[in-house]
Amino acid sequence: MEKDNANPTILKTSQLPTRKGKRGRKVQRGAGSRITDVMRKPQYLSDPFYDISWSDDTESDDEFTAEPIDEQEVYDLISSISDPEHPLSLGQLAVVNLPDIDITPSPSVAADPNTLTRVLVKITPTITHCSLATVIGLGVRVRLEQALPPNYRVDVMIKEGSHSQDDQVNKQLADKERVAAALENDTLKGVLDKMLETCA
Repeated sequence: MEKDNANPTILKTSQLPTRKGKRGRKVQRGAGSRITDVMRKPQYLSDPFYDISWSDDTESDDEFTAEPIDEQEVYDLISSISDPEHPLSLGQLAVVNLPDIDITPSPSVAADPNTLTRVLVKITPTITHCSLATVIGLGVRVRLEQALPPNYRVDVMIKEGSHSQDDQVNKQLADKERVAAALENDTLKGVLDKMLETCA
């Protein structure tokens, strides 16, 4: 198969956006935590006959607080998808970029889990006449629909001006009947499965 873009721009893995070092906010407990500095143990609990632990036994230091799904998490889900033409990921080829991901309404911990949330991903093909732009968009859609909760609506489109037929490709990606029909095509399904093999 002849490649549309034999020399794409390739980003190093170290150049990709990441949460490195920020896995979750730990709930602090123990002698050094601020809560114990502010709240002193009441005197009556110091009584020798009062024999219960001051700490809560049901919680451990290993627990993390709940965090909403944000743009970085969506990026992490799709950046590792393999390009159908090159042996590289969509993140390495800058087909998917963190600034081109939008979540509406904005993520928050207090959000109702039943609220419909829209995830919009704008992809940037490596060349303006990329013949596989629709397949890449379909791969991104399938990956997110498999990974995100059911109250998330996924929209994938070509970034404006990055493809010579962006209107036509966007129309195909937005048509639910066309997407469903494409997913029933065994050849296309094989290509998508190959693209998604690299996703954890």
